[in-house]
Amino acid sequence: MSTQTVHFHPKPETFKQNSAAALADAPLRKSLRTAMDMLMTKRKIVLSDEQELQMLRTLCEHIRQRSLSKLPELLEQLEENLTKLGVKVHWAETPDEACQIIHNIIAARNGKLMVKGKSMVSEEIELNHYLENKGIKAIESDLGEYIVQMAGEKPTHIVMPAIHKTKEQVSELFHQNIGTELTDDVDKLTGFARMALRDIYRTADVGLSGVNFAVAETGTLCLVENEGNGRLSTTVPPVHIAITGIEKVVAKLSDIPPLYSLLPRSAIGQNITTYFNMITGPRRINELDGPQEMHLVLLDNGRSQAYGENQMRRTLQCIRCGACMNHCPVYTRIGGAAYGTTYPGPIGEIISPHMLGLETTRDLPTACSMCGACVEVCPVKIPITEQMARLREEAQRSPDEAVAYPIKGQGASHSIGEQLAWRTFNGVFGGRKAYRAFGWAATTFRGLTPSKQLSWTQNRVPLKPAAKTLHQMVAERNEKSGN
Repeated sequence: MSTQTVHFHPKPETFKQNSAAALADAPLRKSLRTAMDMLMTKRKIVLSDEQELQMLRTLCEHIRQRSLSKLPELLEQLEENLTKLGVKVHWAETPDEACQIIHNIIAARNGKLMVKGKSMVSEEIELNHYLENKGIKAIESDLGEYIVQMAGEKPTHIVMPAIHKTKEQVSELFHQNIGTELTDDVDKLTGFARMALRDIYRTADVGLSGVNFAVAETGTLCLVENEGNGRLSTTVPPVHIAITGIEKVVAKLSDIPPLYSLLPRSAIGQNITTYFNMITGPRRINELDGPQEMHLVLLDNGRSQAYGENQMRRTLQCIRCGACMNHCPVYTRIGGAAYGTTYPGPIGEIISPHMLGLETTRDLPTACSMCGACVEVCPVKIPITEQMARLREEAQRSPDEAVAYPIKGQGASHSIGEQLAWRTFNGVFGGRKAYRAFGWAATTFRGLTPSKQLSWTQNRVPLKPAAKTLHQMVAERNEKSGN
């Protein structure tokens, strides 16, 4: 099997240019619209009982908030119970540390091949690229991840990595890389991938997976999937490495059913996934399958920074269902690649600044209409628009105005035009007389409004003041009514 190295990935610093290119891509727009309409419809069908939905959302919100309120203690409890089960627990503060830990585990066995179940955290730390530079090949086994890896791209959705690809594009990729026939039959394409991956599971030195939920009470790692690749990746190779963010821990096993009930329904409109793996350590004596050795890597990468601030801590409630993306009018039009981050869409806009820095991601929180659709569908009730407003405010602060909240790179510098715009805004709306004078001038001279208004009219119609101010219209109405 041939796979291509990731060779191009847009950066968040060029989000505006990325978005413009995505908007001009008609096939992409069509694929996204079709996929999102389907996902929204399916979710609505499986969550038709509004009372049940709201009760579950409240319960899941409380579960996640309770877990986060005791996060340090729960992580210690998780480590203790996993160690008793024979799992080696590793702590990584940065992506480089996580990559190095994983490389050391593989190198200790002289490993050269890793098979991967789906793991967004491994994408976050760019593990494939790191291992490739060390002479170790990492092969994605999730169908969507397998496709984008073959295409030399990054996932554009946290649940459906290849949602931007058409079946014709996938067929061409398979034809060029693994020599299969051209077909638009999705079942055949899936079969081709299965056949190509079968020997990879059998010959891999190490298997890697993500973690959906980690239970502190029992040391259980839960893995949600539909394809069976997660189970094969974690049981067939002699070594299993799981990697997850520190926020994924929950207190008790009884916390899992409500979260699992909402996760697949919110993500893909499916009542339950085909597989729900509960992993409790390496192979024991007299067991016929499972890894001989097991590791868990717990990654921070900015999460403790978010945890340290009460308002932004709620960002960590996320269970990575992707529902916010499926309902976002911005993501639906530009797709995930435009964001230039591992986590795109609304949740990515509030998580990425903690991981990459606010200077790097300062344009992302502005990619939001503040419509609140993401808040309405979030299964754990993250106030995404509230977080978005906070990050917008922080992005506009100068270094000497920065509050005590330590977002990486806080206090981005502003151009002269931006500084002038904000000072003008402050002057106009800072007092009643200035506001009234501005309103009069805007309506009186509305005919002089320019048709091109800097970057605003690149993607929008020109702003033009109304013929009358609200005060004028109210005064006229009162005069007519005799008040």
